[in-house]
Amino acid sequence: MTNLQLINAILYVTENGCKWRALPENYGNWHTIYVRMNRWSKNGVLSRVFAALQTEGIIQINVEVVCLKIHMVTASDRSAVSFSLSSGARHASPEGIKLLFFTPSCDCEQSLLMDRAYEGDNMRATAKELGYTSVVPPKKNRIDPWEYDKGLYKRRNEVERFFRRMKRFRRIFTRYDKLDTVFAGFILFAMIVDALE
Repeated sequence: MTNLQLINAILYVTENGCKWRALPENYGNWHTIYVRMNRWSKNGVLSRVFAALQTEGIIQINVEVVCLKIHMVTASDRSAVSFSLSSGARHASPEGIKLLFFTPSCDCEQSLLMDRAYEGDNMRATAKELGYTSVVPPKKNRIDPWEYDKGLYKRRNEVERFFRRMKRFRRIFTRYDKLDTVFAGFILFAMIVDALE
C-alpha cells in the first residue's frame, strides 16, 4: 500500500467518522491502515508534517487560545499553531500555560486573545513573562477587574470558526478513538487537510 492510498483511506475515515472495520474494501485492509495510522501518530509523523507546513508558511503563526477539551493555540480562523488534549474535568489554565511554552516565540509584540476560562492570574502572568499581551475579559466575580481591548477581543471568534471547520470531520467531533495518540493524530491530519485546501 502506498502512502497516497493510506492518506486517502485516513481522509475517508476522518471525514465520515466510520469505524475502522467499516472502511470500504477498495481502500485496502482496514487493520493495516489502522496500524499505520497508529504508528504515524505515535512516531510523530503527522506532527512533523504539520510543523513543515508551518515552516513553509502554509500555516501561519499568531496566537489565540480556546478550550473545548481540545486546548488550541491558533493563528487565525484558517490555521492552528499547537494543541493538547485534556479531560473535561480539568481546568483550562494549566493546559493553556503548557501550550504557551510549546508555542513558537515571536520577536514582535503579540496579543493573546483568550477565553474567560483562561483568565486566571497564573495564566496572565505566564503570558506576560513570555512577551504576550493578554486580551481577556475578567470574570464577573473578580474583585479587581482589569481593562482589556474589547475591539481586539471580538477577533476571538476566529478560534471558534477554526473549530467549526474542524467539526466537519466527523471523526473529530464524535471522537470514536479510544487512544489519545490516535485521536491527536486525526486532529493533526484534519488540520493538514484543511490547510492544504
